Amino acid sequence: MEMEGIRGVSDQSQVVQARDELHVYEAKRTGLPPLRQYFRELIQRWPFAAEFSRSSIRAANTDTVLGRIWLILNPLLLAVVYFILVIVLSQTKLEDPMGKLANICCGLFIFFMVSGSISSGAGAVTSGGSLITRLAFPRLLMPYAAVRTALYRFFPTVPVYFVLRAFTKAPWSWNMLLAVAFLVLIVIFAAGLAAMMATFQVYFRDTSSFLPYVLRIWLYLSPILWAVERADFSLWYWQVERFGNPLFSLIGGWNELLQTGTIPDLTTWLMAAIWALVSIVTGSLLFMSRERDFTVRL
Repeated sequence: MEMEGIRGVSDQSQVVQARDELHVYEAKRTGLPPLRQYFRELIQRWPFAAEFSRSSIRAANTDTVLGRIWLILNPLLLAVVYFILVIVLSQTKLEDPMGKLANICCGLFIFFMVSGSISSGAGAVTSGGSLITRLAFPRLLMPYAAVRTALYRFFPTVPVYFVLRAFTKAPWSWNMLLAVAFLVLIVIFAAGLAAMMATFQVYFRDTSSFLPYVLRIWLYLSPILWAVERADFSLWYWQVERFGNPLFSLIGGWNELLQTGTIPDLTTWLMAAIWALVSIVTGSLLFMSRERDFTVRL
């Protein structure tokens, strides 16, 4: 009887322990983690995100010579396609065709960085399910690593733009260096959207299927194939475009500095900073609040 009693207590303790373990690994809790501790670990684990990004780059063969050449040729050929499309639709003779091509490349290259961040970030969590279930790290590193990859693919296209610009009539100015500030704001904005789309993709698996169409429409609504100078802000729809489209200020300021060398107005700076801040705060907090639920959703 004594042995049976001891065995019964042992079995009961194992059941309680199993229930505790089930409660620990169920991971259905939502809500924000301790932010100070989370961001401290996020900074400490950034080398992990960098290596995760490099592995995706190697997997795509973009660390080879031919891969890097394709990083340049792909957006350049698309820019030529859009350039021909603009000529056909405008039905007018361009005074500076090379200048128009350079202008399209200027906006298109940076837009591809944004769209690449969003598309890759959307699948960062769902495609990395094994890492999430086996390793303990801030999951926010995964969409951030996707942005790093998109930024790496963007850098080789920058010299291409300046080579094309050298054959245009556009003046050169030291003000063009201020475009780095808009690049930082665009990266911050893209990181927030990447985190947001990664969260949506976990709960709505069709998110990545709709993204290409949304991004294509966004391309036409943004100052890439057309210039901000064409906007007539006395008309209501240009006001909606200016304050409702984040890329109007972000890419518009980037284009204005690199294409004309003129400093954008204060409204453009403020709207670009506001959109970047809203995106990174909203996207990151949304991601972190649902992060502990990802394990049971994958």
